[in-house]
Amino acid sequence: MKSDVSVIIPNFNGENYIANCLDSILDQSFNQWGQIEIIVVDDCSSDDSINIIKGYKDVKLRENAVNSGFDKSVNEGIKASSGKYCLLLNNDVVVDHNFVKYLYEHIDKNPKIFSVSSKMIRYFERNKLDDTGDFYNIFGWAYKRGDGKRIGSYQKETSVFSTCAGAGIYRRSILDEIGLFDEAFFAYLEDVDISYRGLIFGYQNQYEPCAVCYHIGSATTAKGQKYSPFKVKISARNNIYMAYKNMPLIQLLINSPFLVVGFSIKYMLFLKRGFGKDYAAGIKEGLKTCSQIKKVPLQSKNIGHYFLIEIQLIFNVFRFILNKLSR
Repeated sequence: MKSDVSVIIPNFNGENYIANCLDSILDQSFNQWGQIEIIVVDDCSSDDSINIIKGYKDVKLRENAVNSGFDKSVNEGIKASSGKYCLLLNNDVVVDHNFVKYLYEHIDKNPKIFSVSSKMIRYFERNKLDDTGDFYNIFGWAYKRGDGKRIGSYQKETSVFSTCAGAGIYRRSILDEIGLFDEAFFAYLEDVDISYRGLIFGYQNQYEPCAVCYHIGSATTAKGQKYSPFKVKISARNNIYMAYKNMPLIQLLINSPFLVVGFSIKYMLFLKRGFGKDYAAGIKEGLKTCSQIKKVPLQSKNIGHYFLIEIQLIFNVFRFILNKLSR
C-alpha cells in the first residue's frame, strides 16, 4: 500500500538518539488521518542501534552491506519507499507532535514546490535556532539561515535556496525527474546540491516555520562538535563539486574569481581554527577529482532559471552579511 509520507532516517552508531527520534515520529498527529511509513537505513553501525530499531514493529530496517555515507543511505531509503513525499530525518532529531502535518500541508499545496525545510532548534539550547533553510552564494559559501538566533525569529513562510536534509520533505515525482542525492558527496552539502538542481529545473524550495524539531547536530560524524578534520575536508571538497556540477561553463568562468576569493577567505578562517591543512586537502581533492562528477546537463528550457539563480547567488552575499550582523 502506498503511503502519503515516507520518513527516511539514515543511521550510523545512533544508539543514544534513534529511540527518541522514532518515538517522536510514531507520535505524530498526522497518523490519525494520513499514512506514514518509517524506513531506517543503517550504515554498518557497530553499537546497539540495530537491536534498538528492531524493537519497533512499525519501522522498516534496511542495512547497508558496507559503510557508504549519508547520501547512499538516503537513496536506498528513497528507493525502498512508497510515499508521495519523502521526509528525511537525521537520527539525532526529535520532532514536535504536528511536525509531519505542517510539512505535508505546505508541500502539498503547490506542485512546483520541490522541498520544504523545517524550523530546526538546537536540542540543548531550546531558546536558539539551528536552521531555517540554507543559502549558497557567489563566493561558494553555503550557510544555515538563522543559526544561533532566538527561536521567535523567522516566523513566516518563505522561499529558501536549499532545504536542510536533516529534517526536510521532498516531492517524490521531482526526485524521479531530476535524480536522487549525489553519492559522490558522501556527506555534507548534498542537500544544497540537490536543492540547487531543483532550482535549475524551475522548482521551488521553501521554509515552513510551524514544522518544529530539535537537533543535536553532527552527532555521528563530528561527535557533536561544530568542526572536525573529516567534516572540514569533505565539506571543502564538496564545495568544489557543487560549483563544478551545477554551473555551466560560462557561469563557472564568470564566477571563478569570486569562488577563488571565497575559498581563500575560508582557508584563512580554518587556518586560525587549526583546520587549515584539512580545508586545503579538501580543496585539492575536489579540484583533482571534480572531472569525475556528472554535471547537470545544460538544457535550453532551463537557461532562464540559471539567470535567476545567478541573481540569487549575488543577493545571498548580502543575506550572509545581514545574517552575521544581526546575531
